[in-house]
Amino acid sequence: MTDTTPDTPPRSATFTTHSPATGTALAEHPVDGPQRIAHAVAQARKVQADWAALPASRRRDQLLRWKRALASDLDTVARTIAEETGKPPGDAALEVVLTLEHLGWAARNAERVLRRRRVGTGVFTVHQRASLVHRPLGVVGVIGPWNYPCYTPMGSIGYALAAGNAVVFKPSELTPGTGVLLAELFDAAVPAHAGLLATVTGAAATGEALARSGVDKLAFTGSPGTARKVMAVCAETLTPFLAECGGKDAVIVTADADLDAAADAIVWGALSNAGQTCAGVERVYAVREIHEALCERVVARAGKLRPGAESGAAYGPMTLPGQIGIVERHVTGAVSSGARALLGGPESIQAPYVTPVVLSDVPENAAAMTEETFGPVVAINAVADVDEAVSRANDSRYSLGAAVFCRNRRAGAAIAARLRAGAVSVNSVLGFAAVPALPFGGSQDSGFGRIHGEEGLRAFTSVQSTTVQRFTPPIALTSFEVPAAARERAVRLARALHRRR
Repeated sequence: MTDTTPDTPPRSATFTTHSPATGTALAEHPVDGPQRIAHAVAQARKVQADWAALPASRRRDQLLRWKRALASDLDTVARTIAEETGKPPGDAALEVVLTLEHLGWAARNAERVLRRRRVGTGVFTVHQRASLVHRPLGVVGVIGPWNYPCYTPMGSIGYALAAGNAVVFKPSELTPGTGVLLAELFDAAVPAHAGLLATVTGAAATGEALARSGVDKLAFTGSPGTARKVMAVCAETLTPFLAECGGKDAVIVTADADLDAAADAIVWGALSNAGQTCAGVERVYAVREIHEALCERVVARAGKLRPGAESGAAYGPMTLPGQIGIVERHVTGAVSSGARALLGGPESIQAPYVTPVVLSDVPENAAAMTEETFGPVVAINAVADVDEAVSRANDSRYSLGAAVFCRNRRAGAAIAARLRAGAVSVNSVLGFAAVPALPFGGSQDSGFGRIHGEEGLRAFTSVQSTTVQRFTPPIALTSFEVPAAARERAVRLARALHRRR
């Protein structure tokens, strides 16, 4: 959103974004400080009052107009994503398509999910009519990541807007252009509510200022370490906080699995977007009798893929330059600890690219198995049986996503139920990410709270409980005027009822 009101605080400092593939300068963006952010929040709060007062059906229609505008400008949005992240244009376009699916679902289902609902009452409250309603919080702050700069933050932005809130969005300093474009398209599609979605730009200091700005909730996506810092700031004012902090996702492959299908999914889950996916595949546990056969299939597929900036490249560069050092440390540490490099190895790091790396026999205490690698690296270890696979998959600080490959779908679902991950796919990877009705999120170092689905809509509301007295009760237990004998009769009645139930 471009704000031209007279009282807008001035902007001074700027920063420049660069192509991660070539280093070429892309654009300059302002460094928004506390004054600019306070102004954006105040303006959003003014617009939000009218937005929340609209019938849910009107909000739905306005959001669907924005969705259509995003679809019409899909090429522009995808090009901006590709330029800022380095990912192939086709991958960027797919990211926008998934975003449209979620935005459409949130717009169309908010009224059903959040409408006032009657609830039952008890024996002693039969004279009351009870209901609950989910009301918008007000202004929601969103701090987004750089790896999926449209799809991931829109899991909060779209659902928060559908629930009746305004949003102030701080995209990653690596991908601010995507965030600016989202707000501009919103203002153009819904001019009567311009400013309902405001984008502020900058690095860590801008994110801290947003956390201190008085927003009614903050949704954050990023590393666990940064989440702890932002959460500490929110704690000062008891600002509600939602965190999605990445994962170390595991895949379990059983003896009867379709190995070709499993290998194909593992390679895509581990290498797409250069492995820079919070719910991407990083660990694989295959039962021993099919372990080598699976490894051969994964290596054969991964060995055909190459990163690059040219057309036809499987994936792009590492978007965050500092991540290359983490990938190198994990790969080098694993190999020096006795792991087998089935494909690639330390020589795969050729900044800004990392060619595919497939490891096996990696010690479970190696950094490559315990820390988030966030690069095109996958470790495939053998296990004695499914029980050991489940145990190892669950033995992690992260619990975001997982997958199970098992020819018997019922058995696969039973294995999935034993995993601590917040989302599990059977016979696919990341299947849950494309289903808008499913909530997404994890626990421990993967964060807490949920986006997407009904839970994602409710996450950006407060619940109000209401009772309306329909008639005067025969025994008014909430009055000092009730006779002692009547109170005693009520207690005897309650005791008798609850002894039988």
